[in-house]
Amino acid sequence: MILTHVVACSQNHVIGVQGGLPWSLPEDMKFFRETTKGHIMIMGRKTFESFNGRALPNRYHIVITRDPSKHSFPATESSPVVFVSSLEDAIKHAEPLTAKWGDEVFIIGGGEIYKQAMGVTNKIYLTLIHREFPGDTYYPEIDENIFTLTDRRDVESPIPFSFLTYLRK
Repeated sequence: MILTHVVACSQNHVIGVQGGLPWSLPEDMKFFRETTKGHIMIMGRKTFESFNGRALPNRYHIVITRDPSKHSFPATESSPVVFVSSLEDAIKHAEPLTAKWGDEVFIIGGGEIYKQAMGVTNKIYLTLIHREFPGDTYYPEIDENIFTLTDRRDVESPIPFSFLTYLRK
């Protein structure tokens, strides 16, 4: 199983503000959709709630929350949703499902989940926005002693950003 962060952040490490994104980058959203489709996604409760009451189509959702017994969601066969109480439980839940949903499991936020998962993450897809934004949720620093930048593609419009791929050394 490959654990992969998928994240967009600003130069000052902002990934969110008041439950949403502080920017609109259609190319980044397309990358997210295409990359995660047909795969398992691990996320925190607030990230799941930012989907406005809908599960994302054709993805298996594992939602980390302090009290999973308080949560349920009417999932479909093509978009299951389960609630667990820790990152460790999420990874254990995902392992037997990789035969059906793919070996790459995506961690999609929020800030605390990214921070907790950094020690077990194998790959990072980072959309780095070359601007600072105000926000209340942040992405942790990538330790370049642990991760190596293996791919970069720069985009200039609508605002300058780069698609970066990091692999654990």
